[in-house]
Amino acid sequence: MTQPQSASAHGVSLFDARPFFEKALIHGVQHGLIDQAKLAAIAEDAPKGMVQIARYFGSEYLRPELEKARDRLVNLISLHLQDASQGDLHAAAVLLRDHSLLSRSKAGSDLLKALIVMPQNTHFGMNERGAFSDRHIPQLARWSLASYADYQAEFLARQHAVQVVEAALWFADQLGLSPDDLQDAEPDAEAVIRTALLLNLTRRKELPDWVTFEKMIAGLRKQQLDAAQLTLPKHLPAAYRTVVEAVRQTVLADWPRLLDARLPARKLFDQTPAFMGRYFWLEDALSEVSQHDRNRSSAWDKLTQGHSDDGTVLTLCLCVAAGSAPKTLLTDKSAAALVRKIRKHGWQPALATQYLQTHAPEQHQDDFIGLWQEFAHEAQATLISDRDSKLLDALALLRRECNVA
Repeated sequence: MTQPQSASAHGVSLFDARPFFEKALIHGVQHGLIDQAKLAAIAEDAPKGMVQIARYFGSEYLRPELEKARDRLVNLISLHLQDASQGDLHAAAVLLRDHSLLSRSKAGSDLLKALIVMPQNTHFGMNERGAFSDRHIPQLARWSLASYADYQAEFLARQHAVQVVEAALWFADQLGLSPDDLQDAEPDAEAVIRTALLLNLTRRKELPDWVTFEKMIAGLRKQQLDAAQLTLPKHLPAAYRTVVEAVRQTVLADWPRLLDARLPARKLFDQTPAFMGRYFWLEDALSEVSQHDRNRSSAWDKLTQGHSDDGTVLTLCLCVAAGSAPKTLLTDKSAAALVRKIRKHGWQPALATQYLQTHAPEQHQDDFIGLWQEFAHEAQATLISDRDSKLLDALALLRRECNVA
């Protein structure tokens, strides 16, 4: 075991591999901070601590477990002392003087327990919620033998995740969403922050569902806003500014694609691997269905000019079944041409049924389909009859049932 040296004759410092607990203890003795009575108390507590640790992680009756418990005891105390004193041997020696050995071991254990239940990443669905429990003991067993450097690196990584998650929770709270809601939705915290920054830019006050999010993107594309306008909220707490600024930079990197009107929003956010899950919206199937229905109804009304009478529906379906462009009004000439086409090439009433299923407003679909299928069944013989060479019966049927002017 090497001894601490400031420098050799060649100016090379030697690494001191002793546990920090040992270094602090020796420093305390050498500088009169730890007396013989304290040393005796430490010597009395050490075996008790070893047995407790061996029992907690396995068995106090097996020598290998006791030897490992000794390493854990020293490591836990070292971890606490180095963390609490920031590497200052004098401050660490004072901690040893003023507190029992077992309390310092527990303090080290508490540090690791707190570390273990910290988020490991920023995904709301991949982090456990709650305090340390028995299921975490295997992790504690591993960390109780890890170096302080490993602990520090893990703590810093998890602390960053904590800050991002807390920032996302702050934004969600501002937008009316609870932590439980986020836990259920399972987004990445960065996705919540990215969307919140866009909402701040567009002065929206609530987290959007997909329909609203799509409209927001359409608005940004229409306005072609400068990326410089994407700023941090003025009332964002100072503790979150660094991590939120880092996320803001990723939105700026996305900006050209966000504003590219050639790429449909659904394809960008829901079908492009790099963007899937990158932004967050509330899943609201009813809203999407309602929007789909509104869009379909709007398209249907445009096609039918707002009419839903039987003649309009049957005229449109007749055109589709004959393989022609859908129309809702026929002239005598176009009606005759349609009948001749049916008699020459046949017709497919099922195509019109499919057309109604795809395009007609859902609340009217069953009635429209029933109307069409009844008509198709009754009109079949007349429309394809080769005995009606002058189309008199066929045209009389269409004038009576469809819109023929």
